[in-house]
Amino acid sequence: MTPVVFAFPGNEAMADALSARLSAERGACTVRRFPDDESYVRVETAVSGRDAILVCTLDRPDGRIAQLLLLASAARESGALRVGLVAPYLAYMRQDARFTPGECVSAKVFAQWIELHFDWLVTVDPHLHRFAHLAELYSIPARAAHSAPVIAAWLRENVPAPVLVGPDQESAQWVEEVASLAGVPSIVLAKRRRGDRDVEVSVPEPAKLAGRTPVLVDDIVSTARTMIAAVRHLREAGLAPPVCIAVHAVFAGDALHALHAAGAGRVVSCDTIPHPTNAIALEGVLCASVAGLLGNGASPAIDGKAAV
Repeated sequence: MTPVVFAFPGNEAMADALSARLSAERGACTVRRFPDDESYVRVETAVSGRDAILVCTLDRPDGRIAQLLLLASAARESGALRVGLVAPYLAYMRQDARFTPGECVSAKVFAQWIELHFDWLVTVDPHLHRFAHLAELYSIPARAAHSAPVIAAWLRENVPAPVLVGPDQESAQWVEEVASLAGVPSIVLAKRRRGDRDVEVSVPEPAKLAGRTPVLVDDIVSTARTMIAAVRHLREAGLAPPVCIAVHAVFAGDALHALHAAGAGRVVSCDTIPHPTNAIALEGVLCASVAGLLGNGASPAIDGKAAV
């Protein structure tokens, strides 16, 4: 039977795009709060015997997770054959080890919550550091769609003579993959972090940047302090204002304003988190992963579509 795609509030655009590509029904649901701040959810489209797909990106997750799990339960209690989650940004991936006695390894606990309510999960480029694959955290089928091919396509169309710059070693995997796909050079800056908002960055190969447009790429831009430090060093080296690309545009607090104030040029992001900087659309790669988990034989085109 035809799958039903439901949008958690704020995720309507992605849900519309996925339902169109999957030839699925766009379902209706209600998610709201009572005056005492408890939540009310209701699945309004019939799901009995059908796959229900909930679309909810999980930045700032603490205000969403209870409602999301309630909505998943409502779909299952209404007879859904399977309940899947499309979370373009997957939260609680950074605390993946116990660094101090008494700490919670929240990556594992959060995975347990998701597993209890969903049959499968699709996300984009999760922040995997001490775990090599999502399967090490999730017992349900979990797929990570990759943004690199789409970012590379956007670069080829929008940035003349780019050189990819990783703001730190953790970004090296993103930078090297995108650079290889785009056919352009790359470097990774050296970073020393002295505190949450105190980061020192150095440029190891300035000659490699001569005559090119520097492009900073990172997976998660939250406070943006690492990227801000990189922008300042590139500008101090006499380079053009760099293009800054975020896979996941968290942009906490004044991060975006501070990034521009530091001397950044254009700031763009993938649409895993709705944000004014969104310019790179990922519904194609997400849809391909979802179609594989649905097992319907569909193979939607990954067309590298990028909004401009």
